[in-house]
Amino acid sequence: MKKIIILAGLFFAFSAIAQETKRPDNWFNLDATKNNVNGVSSERSYEELLKGKKSTTIIVGVLDSGVDYLHEDLKDVMWTNPGEIAGNGIDDDKNGYIDDIHGWNFIGNKDGRNIEEDNLELTRVYKALNDKYKSKAEKDLITKAEKKEFNYYQIVKADYDKEVSQNEAQVNQYKFIRDAIQTVVDNIKKQKGVDVVTEEDLKAYEAKEPKEKQGKMIALAQAKSGMQVDALLTELNHAIESMSGSRLDLNGDTRSIVGDNYADMTEKYYGNADCKGSGADHGTHVAGIIAATRKNNIGMDGVADNVKIMSVRCVPDGDERDKDIANAIHYAVDNGAVILNMSFGKKYSPNKKVVDDAVKYAESKGVLIIHAAGNDGEDIDEVVHFPCKKMENGKEASNFMDIGALSWKPEDQIAAPFSNYGVKTVDVFAPGVDIHSTVPEGKYADFSGTSMAAPVAAGVAAVLKSYFPELTPKQLKKILMKSSVKTYKDKKVIKPGTKDELIEFKELSKTGGIINLYEAIKMAQGMIKIKS
Repeated sequence: MKKIIILAGLFFAFSAIAQETKRPDNWFNLDATKNNVNGVSSERSYEELLKGKKSTTIIVGVLDSGVDYLHEDLKDVMWTNPGEIAGNGIDDDKNGYIDDIHGWNFIGNKDGRNIEEDNLELTRVYKALNDKYKSKAEKDLITKAEKKEFNYYQIVKADYDKEVSQNEAQVNQYKFIRDAIQTVVDNIKKQKGVDVVTEEDLKAYEAKEPKEKQGKMIALAQAKSGMQVDALLTELNHAIESMSGSRLDLNGDTRSIVGDNYADMTEKYYGNADCKGSGADHGTHVAGIIAATRKNNIGMDGVADNVKIMSVRCVPDGDERDKDIANAIHYAVDNGAVILNMSFGKKYSPNKKVVDDAVKYAESKGVLIIHAAGNDGEDIDEVVHFPCKKMENGKEASNFMDIGALSWKPEDQIAAPFSNYGVKTVDVFAPGVDIHSTVPEGKYADFSGTSMAAPVAAGVAAVLKSYFPELTPKQLKKILMKSSVKTYKDKKVIKPGTKDELIEFKELSKTGGIINLYEAIKMAQGMIKIKS
């Protein structure tokens, strides 16, 4: 997770995609035919297909940055470990994790200290190789293995140098945007004598300089999506701080906080019970999309109506580590989760096998994994985005789905401009732009990213599993893909990562489809008789 929320959102605004018509806060739950938005038809499904039907409570594991389990819209849907007594310092259920009431935190230590920021996996891989080869030339090497690794080092070094250059340019770009918006805000506050700048204030402001005009345009685009300008400035500052921090620092050592032996990939019992941790915005937002309490007249409604959220904290601001992800999968599966949402990813995976083994373990236990495709506007058939469904042996996990991000209004930019894609790798698209959901301390916010599209898909999968508990992960995946709505399959859309290059929507994923709960339920009804 690399501060993708604000960056993806700004990409959307900066590309001048923001709509004049304000989208409904719950657009991802709405129906295309009834509401003219690319939603997944949750509301229609409950009204027309599921009314009066019985369902089974299921557990969804949110493997992420942490979840605010006390949030007003989440506290009633959090998983509570039935075998554990809160706060007694004893491993009552003898699962190896003390006081794991709502989940576990693999990026903290037994004394309660937590990692919030970590570096990129690229940085870690480069550091290890650079320490070994920085003073060597190919002529100094003897064995074929050394020469092969040295050539790999050259590739990684080039990638690291490129990342440093791009990161510097990106930081400068976002500093420019922040300063432009700040100028507009300061001028409005001074002219109008107000403490808070509204959307109406932005509309009325007459920007004169080009920089001001750009700042106004971006701030106004975000305001129309529901983000207040002061919150936007805060997020920009956080993003700049993150990008300027430990991400590319070769001397950074955040891992020592945990106190584990990171080299030991078999080690499982480390961390602490603080499954909220610090920096829980991302995970809390994801959890709300899946299962925020429905019809309680508070905040927003999640997709699923009979779900318990298990929070497994394993993703920092930076790149997650393979060992933590593998252990998070094992923990969630062993404690009853049947669907896992994994809204994270990275370019390198030096210990891919331990993650592959964990995915296979989940597969053997009947657990479906929903994974965000990533926010680089890249073809992940060509540029691998880890973790991935393809194993080291070349086979694909049958319980693993990659989800692309969809815009809310049916126009040329149907696929979000930041979304990764891949006709062989991405299974379906789901709503991922301007998604309104929960954030810590009882608040709500609009975020964009495939990180938001994945939990929409996970929510749909959770509803299916809840009402049709007999469905296996393989069957769930088949239904979600085959029932996806093919409205735009042959339509020319703007290719993600480009300004105006057109491509047929069906070339962006395996199905050319948009996940849809209504159609998925109808297909499931044809396979398994629904309870009445």
